[in-house]
Amino acid sequence: MSDQIKVVMYIKNMISDMIFLNSIIATELMKITENLAALRHGEDFLKSSSCLPEHKVLNEQIMEIVNKYNKASEEAKRKEALENHILKHI
Repeated sequence: MSDQIKVVMYIKNMISDMIFLNSIIATELMKITENLAALRHGEDFLKSSSCLPEHKVLNEQIMEIVNKYNKASEEAKRKEALENHILKHI
């Protein structure tokens, strides 16, 4: 394998990892926001707001991005773990 191909593959893997990590950060930040709103205003406030359905859509879009750029077989386990974790939040 040429050095250029190795560099391209390294960059591809690095970007895939960054997308995955940013997906975790994004979904956890939404959950933190929900928890803070519930603590401040109460669970009823959160349930009656538009945030939960909007966050569900955002989480689904995040998983679409993860699936789009994390296609290697070794990435399947982490995609599944993230999806299972996100779905517990919904």
